[in-house]
Amino acid sequence: MVKTGIAGLDEVLLGGVPRHNNLVVEGPPGSGKTTLGLGFIYAGATEFDEPGAIVSFELDAAKLLRDASGFNWDLQGQIDAGRIKVIQTSPAVLLSEFRNPDGAFAASLRAMGAKRLLIDGLTPMRLYAEVHDLPFREDVHVLIEGLNRLGVTTMVTAERDDSIDSVPAHERFVFDTIVSLTRGENKRRVQRRLTVLKSRGQDFIGGSHTMRIEAGRGIHVYRRAQSRPVYSNDQPTSDVRLSIGSAAIDTMMDGGIYQGSVTMVSGISGTGKTVLSVQFLSSAITAGHKTLLVSLDEHPRQLMRNAGSLGFDLAGMVERGELFIHYESPLELELDVHFDRIIKLVEEQGIDCVVFDSCAVYEMTSPDEVADYLYAMATFFKNRLATVFFNYESPELLGLSQISQELKGSHLVDNIILLNYVEISTILRRAIAIPKVRGSHNLQITREYVIAVGGLQLLDEASGDGESAVVPQLPFSSYYGLLSRSPSRQSPLIEDAVAHGTKMPDSIQLPSQTES
Repeated sequence: MVKTGIAGLDEVLLGGVPRHNNLVVEGPPGSGKTTLGLGFIYAGATEFDEPGAIVSFELDAAKLLRDASGFNWDLQGQIDAGRIKVIQTSPAVLLSEFRNPDGAFAASLRAMGAKRLLIDGLTPMRLYAEVHDLPFREDVHVLIEGLNRLGVTTMVTAERDDSIDSVPAHERFVFDTIVSLTRGENKRRVQRRLTVLKSRGQDFIGGSHTMRIEAGRGIHVYRRAQSRPVYSNDQPTSDVRLSIGSAAIDTMMDGGIYQGSVTMVSGISGTGKTVLSVQFLSSAITAGHKTLLVSLDEHPRQLMRNAGSLGFDLAGMVERGELFIHYESPLELELDVHFDRIIKLVEEQGIDCVVFDSCAVYEMTSPDEVADYLYAMATFFKNRLATVFFNYESPELLGLSQISQELKGSHLVDNIILLNYVEISTILRRAIAIPKVRGSHNLQITREYVIAVGGLQLLDEASGDGESAVVPQLPFSSYYGLLSRSPSRQSPLIEDAVAHGTKMPDSIQLPSQTES
């Protein structure tokens, strides 16, 4: 096998391509074809002791050197050492050389011991044939036969625009490997993708993978998150339970959550999802676990400030290496890149407790991919027996009719914690319900809680005045359901009249039982 040397591409190709394969890299302008080809030649010369040649019809050597310098590649040094040769010519001259097995071109490649060849590109050759009314199909066969005689692994670039069939099916048949690049814009951000359409003599990871052109590196391919292997037959499990960080909530969950389980915490903003997450991570650290907080909503400095007001020293946890905080802006989020960074951090640091705050950002940035992405993420962590929290911001202020219209969480997660507001008279109160804990006898009750020093506290364990006191207007039990879409509420005037048996104002009608 020949390793391309392109970051991530050999992973997609399961190690590289068979030696002497002829590859075509097709895509629209700006998709990264020349950069990928240049990286293929440079990596061969510098990493794998495989000298190579670059045949260019349009870019001269000076421009190639300029482009290479942007990636910190010493292309001139390799040229001076005789390990890379840049040949600027025309399609007519190149084809004539390929028709002559003992021509100057073949002799030049043999003299330098070339193992790799880049021809940039196939489209100028086709245009030349069209202008001169020549059969391009025959030219392609001449090209392939000449490449086979040279005994090199060749990459050829070709323009392709999906609006026109710029790379006919015939050219696709004669090449051994086809790599398709695309370039699009989403929300004013350029997105590049790479797909291996075929590669003779080997298996590869199909589907569309994220591709970036990175300063100081060149092309970097991030394999799609969903392509990670699933070991469902030997997935590890554990009987060990981890504390949420609250004894009362642990009791509701029949003793806490199983190590290696996935928990979804759902609720609207302000109900304490992040607080509960910090509470859980703090408890996990006390139990000797390494933890990670993936923040997509708040900057780490703001997280540390807010947590400090509740008695959590996140800065100290980070400094001691007990907690890692990974922050990415939703504006620049690409799921494959994001996934790659997270799994590398988890593997390098031995992290086994992770919180994602909040997965609603994934749904916002990539609605078509979020379900498969979260499933891949959950599977990866389950295979490592790591315990995961997925925070999800529900769009419903009062009550909860579903976790998400797009993201169906029941098959994905082991445990579900619902946090929400309950409006009783003129007071908003917070309530927690835990409808699902796999393998457990969880308490099917709704409890009121407050956010105080130490995190979420159920009301009967809170002390002091103010927020911690029981709200006097109505008993909490009179609210008939946290899961109701439209909670029953009525005017404080009506409540007062009912409570004291006084006459109702003429303009107010007491609703019937069916109406309430």
